[in-house]
Amino acid sequence: MPLLAGRPGSWGGLVLRVGQASFAAGCIGVMGSSFGFASYTAFCYLIASMGLQTLWSLGLACLDGYAIKAKKDLTSPILLSLFVVGDWVTAILSFAASCSAGGVVVLFERDVLFCRRYPQLPCGRYGLATAFAFLSWALSATSALIMFWLLAAF
Repeated sequence: MPLLAGRPGSWGGLVLRVGQASFAAGCIGVMGSSFGFASYTAFCYLIASMGLQTLWSLGLACLDGYAIKAKKDLTSPILLSLFVVGDWVTAILSFAASCSAGGVVVLFERDVLFCRRYPQLPCGRYGLATAFAFLSWALSATSALIMFWLLAAF
């Protein structure tokens, strides 16, 4: 079995999981503190998706931390199958939510000029939260690919 950086139970895996959770939590914090986000379905979906991403990533970060401390191997086929399914589900949901929120941000800022017409809308915060969501998705997709590669190597 290849020793890929980012495999479960390694420092690389822990860094990936903490990064995913941090960017997802940052997205929730920025979007949640923005005025009027609940009026737009795409932003509500983004909050829900990033909440799931945060919970999944924090849970696996704790598992990675335990495996590092106890020197346990987390590369059994059953565990890898669970990680593959969970990572792919969260990656797809995160990508869909990020794209929908990004579409709304572009619509507001460039197409219908809502941000100029309604200056009380925090369009910069919407964009920042969407950028955090895309960064969380990028780390999640990386983790999903690593897990799939490890499972295929069995």
